[in-house]
Amino acid sequence: MATMTGHAKGRDENQGRETAEKAKEAGSQVADKAREVGGQAMDKAREVGSQVVDKARDAAANVGDMASHAATTVGKKADDLTAGCGTGIKNLGERLEQKGPHEGMLGQASHAVAETLKQGGHYIEDSKLSGMADDMTQFIRRNPVPVLLFGIGFGFLLGRAMRS
Repeated sequence: MATMTGHAKGRDENQGRETAEKAKEAGSQVADKAREVGGQAMDKAREVGSQVVDKARDAAANVGDMASHAATTVGKKADDLTAGCGTGIKNLGERLEQKGPHEGMLGQASHAVAETLKQGGHYIEDSKLSGMADDMTQFIRRNPVPVLLFGIGFGFLLGRAMRS
């Protein structure tokens, strides 16, 4: 019976070692699978993150395009309105020329005002707001000192008027 017990003990130890080795091997397989699944999850997360960044970039580009289109539309509307004002001023000059006095000092003054209105209206109609801004920029570049002095004087007068 002692040999049987020793033999049973040995068999139990062998089974325990085999079970421990199988558990160790199973744990190693589980760890390998977990690493593989984790790697796949990381790859998928990178892919999804990249797609999100691409979608955000596309959305930002679309917003930029829409803003640019809106600014262009607003600029065109402003130019159209300015051209319409120029046409109105030019027409006013033509009516003044037709219906105003034609002789004497009053006729000469009426003619001069009508011509000035027509020329100014024609300029506004042709140049529109964007062209007038370009002309103003060129004028300031050609005459910086007088423009600066005018700005200082205008600011001074505006300040005095606001104070009283």
